[in-house]
Amino acid sequence: MAKKRHFYLILILGSLAALGPFSIDMYLPGFVDIAKDLRSNESTVALSLSSFFIGISAGQLLYGPLLDKFGRKKPLYFGLALYILASFLCLAVTDVNQLIVLRFVQAIGSCATAVASVAMVRDLFSVEESPKVFASLMLVIAVSPMLAPTAGGYLISALGWKYVFVFLGLMAVLMLLATIFKLPESYKPDPNYSLKPKPILTNFFTVLKEPQFYTYALISSITFSGLFAYVSSSPQVFMKIYEVSKTGYGWIFALLSVSFIGSSQINSLILKWFTSKNIVTYALIAQCIFSLIFLVFALNNWLNLYSTIGFIALFLACLGLINPNAAALSLAPFTKNAGSASALMGALQMGLGALASVMVSLFSEHSVVPMPLVMTAAAFIALCCLLIGRRFITTEVEASTDAAVVAH
Repeated sequence: MAKKRHFYLILILGSLAALGPFSIDMYLPGFVDIAKDLRSNESTVALSLSSFFIGISAGQLLYGPLLDKFGRKKPLYFGLALYILASFLCLAVTDVNQLIVLRFVQAIGSCATAVASVAMVRDLFSVEESPKVFASLMLVIAVSPMLAPTAGGYLISALGWKYVFVFLGLMAVLMLLATIFKLPESYKPDPNYSLKPKPILTNFFTVLKEPQFYTYALISSITFSGLFAYVSSSPQVFMKIYEVSKTGYGWIFALLSVSFIGSSQINSLILKWFTSKNIVTYALIAQCIFSLIFLVFALNNWLNLYSTIGFIALFLACLGLINPNAAALSLAPFTKNAGSASALMGALQMGLGALASVMVSLFSEHSVVPMPLVMTAAAFIALCCLLIGRRFITTEVEASTDAAVVAH
């Protein structure tokens, strides 16, 4: 493959992979303004984030079979068109419930870009090249949460929160044009591929019966729900309680993303001395301790802006160690059903993430307590899953040392 074409393919696939993270994080600095304009409150606005997580959870299970049945580009066209429509309809909302519904539709559209970009890497690049390309995609996904809220904060301060959806819609239009004219069809449609529920569900049930999968997939997903509790409540905590500006919030979000990304990169180094199983155990115990201290501080009103940032950073650093190892261990037993296992784990992560963000939104928006409360509950429930689940694993398959980071 020519170097120029190679570069453009990675650029397009990376942009497709980044659409979901940008959609999640870019409008967070606008929660206070959205609540004011739509005559609502920040907790209700946070439900639009929950509906996005639910859409992503459902969409991951939907697009896998569609990409195998119709090829890669047709489902991608549909998803991007749906995303563009939902983005521009967000400009006309007059009620927070309309925004919640449209964010769900937007998520269903963005799922096509996430699933198709991964599938097309496997199609377009050789076995030797694929790991490097996946590493590039993971870097884009990891950097997106750092850039999106910061850019969103400046855009909202200058033009207003609705221009975030203008930006996202135009971003998707460019991706659609690039997909049509620059991205080749990488997979021949299979007319014989069945979209009937029975064979698809049979694959999923086969995966779910594997103790190593459900143990580590639950650990990965439950601890990940702590991240979503932080994401959904952070606008209220930082901008309303600590009175940080929109742009300041974006920089805090970027700083905390470094904690998660940095520890996940350190993970690849310490795997030389520790197994994935041991890293998950030690990091999960540390996460329980840090989150419990965070909760005690919150209940006693001992927190300030800087200590809150510090405790969240410690929680996210532990998550950066737990997530890639737990994800790799959950997929390790599979060769035949790896795709179904990956889709199930992604759906479980986003589903529990949506539940965590809903739970946080039910509490008072004038208190920091809901964030560490959900984080602590997630850490301790995950530890219980680890202690109980390992009893059912007869022979544990060790994970590959090049486990990729699963990031929102």
